[in-house]
Amino acid sequence: MPLISERLSTTSQPNVDSEGDASLQNTKVCGTDEQMNRPSVATLTPEQESRLWRRIDFRLLPIMTLMFLLLFMDRSNIGNAKLDGLMTQLNLTGDKYNIALTMFFIPYSLFEFPSNIIIQVIRPSRWLPGIVILCGIVMMSMGFVRTHPQLVGVRVCLGVAEAGLYPGVAYYLTMWYPKYMYHFHLALFSGAPTLAGAFSGLLAFAINYMNGDGGLEGWSWIFILEGIATVVIGFIGALVMVDYPSTTKFLTPEERVFVIQKQRCDAAKEEEDHVARQVWAAFTDWQVWAMSVVQLSIMLPLYGITYFLPTIINNFGYSTSISQLLTVPPYVLATITLFTFSYFSDKLKLRSPFIFAAQCIALVGYIINITDAPSGVKYFGIFLCVIGSYTAPPGSISLLANNLGGKYKRAVGMALQITAGNLGGAAACNIYRTQDEPRYILGHGLAITFISIGLVALPITVLTYKGINSQRDRAELLRQSKGEKAEMQEGEEVEEGLEADRALSFRYTI
Repeated sequence: MPLISERLSTTSQPNVDSEGDASLQNTKVCGTDEQMNRPSVATLTPEQESRLWRRIDFRLLPIMTLMFLLLFMDRSNIGNAKLDGLMTQLNLTGDKYNIALTMFFIPYSLFEFPSNIIIQVIRPSRWLPGIVILCGIVMMSMGFVRTHPQLVGVRVCLGVAEAGLYPGVAYYLTMWYPKYMYHFHLALFSGAPTLAGAFSGLLAFAINYMNGDGGLEGWSWIFILEGIATVVIGFIGALVMVDYPSTTKFLTPEERVFVIQKQRCDAAKEEEDHVARQVWAAFTDWQVWAMSVVQLSIMLPLYGITYFLPTIINNFGYSTSISQLLTVPPYVLATITLFTFSYFSDKLKLRSPFIFAAQCIALVGYIINITDAPSGVKYFGIFLCVIGSYTAPPGSISLLANNLGGKYKRAVGMALQITAGNLGGAAACNIYRTQDEPRYILGHGLAITFISIGLVALPITVLTYKGINSQRDRAELLRQSKGEKAEMQEGEEVEEGLEADRALSFRYTI
């Protein structure tokens, strides 16, 4: 494609393979207004574009979703194991179980930020499957623990091993999909935890019949079998995953150029150098911390309901086996709601209304469960808790991802946001206490409190976005009335060190 290489200029994607097409290693996707109005370097008909995105979806999403599904099952299946003899055999009295849960999140949160730096160096097709394989090995070892300290130690190792997957994939998808295709595709990936909740209940119900086989209790087999499956999927991922559009071999050169154009044409001009400055900009950007508060308000209730859902339902008066099965329907409905919300979020190019609606749904569910309502009503409330809690996170992450310019700033900012949310997971491990059964007033009350904080923080953030957008609209009109070219001013701003999301042409997604 010589004509393509002659017309491309200089903005590169990370981790370009030395064997990648030279014409795609330095690709400028959007330039001045004049460039934007000229015909694209690579053009496809709507039918061709639709087929292209389906091919990309099929190549990227199934394996990543399956990897995350198994990792989330590995992380959360301890809730099912709790009902299958874990508490008795390991003598997890008092708060020992809660401590084991908490110790996962401390290294998990600390290692998320460096992981999104490492993925800039190690190819995603090696880094992400490697994480999965390591997690599977750790999970298998958990089936052989015999004391509380051993359980805590293995949970710490699992937190270290798993830390890089979710923030890594969330960033990786921004390098493939345009701004208003991102939320739905992140939701397809993020739907794995809701499916994990359903599968965990079904598998725990089935594996319980292996109790005593090989001299191991049922809870041991939960960890061992799911760990083996995780390792297998990790190796498959290493074989089938690809890196970035600029280096992939399953697209033609013209298709690669088209994907890069579509992915970047709705972004402001990005400064690809000065890594340290972009990293610092992420740490000092108000929106990173504002959206971290929103993420924290979402994730604390989510992790609380994830780890303790079988126990909460068991306290409604059902047997262990029935309680495991009753965890499945809320997760199935939550998955459907998640995909529906994300589809319309991209279609309408709006994020915050769907986050707000999901949080309101969860709030109603927790309010129902904190009351002294009958068990049937509380089970209905459980549906609302799960639906709202699992629907909101992809929207929150997408909102920040859409509003951060510069690949390093985006990688670090997203990692910080996800880290803040997972710190909520550490707290959630300790809010549902045995002494609070069956109403769990402390756990449900804290969930209600944090959701309420998010319902205040989100509108404040959105109003700030709207105010900045309005200021830029007025400034751009003023410059146009004076006959100045706004794009030239934006270029000068970047040269002065302003990150891309502060350029005059950049508009925050709301």
